[in-house]
Amino acid sequence: MADWEIWAIIAVLGVATACCRSALWMVGHRVTIPRRVQEMLRYAPACALAAIVAPDFMLGPHGDIQLAVTNPKLLAGIAALAYYLWRRNMLQTIVIGMLVFTVLRVSGVFHGVG
Repeated sequence: MADWEIWAIIAVLGVATACCRSALWMVGHRVTIPRRVQEMLRYAPACALAAIVAPDFMLGPHGDIQLAVTNPKLLAGIAALAYYLWRRNMLQTIVIGMLVFTVLRVSGVFHGVG
């Protein structure tokens, strides 16, 4: 593929992205979103984050599903979830999850996992 083709693709995708993202901004005052849809859209960021993060917790180093207690990512995720449900503090939850994961990895309990 030639250099100009790559730049053309980048430009077209940039224009398409700008059009999609600005369409609602440009006509948003003319469109009314039903209350039920607005309530559902409140959960979209959390669902997107879960869809991105959840596979990382469950997949092993070779892409296989690993739902065992030997998966330090899964254990750290469960610990972080438990802490969040207890304290409701997102920043502390991130710190606790990373701390648990680091301790499990450094302790050497799970060799070559995660």
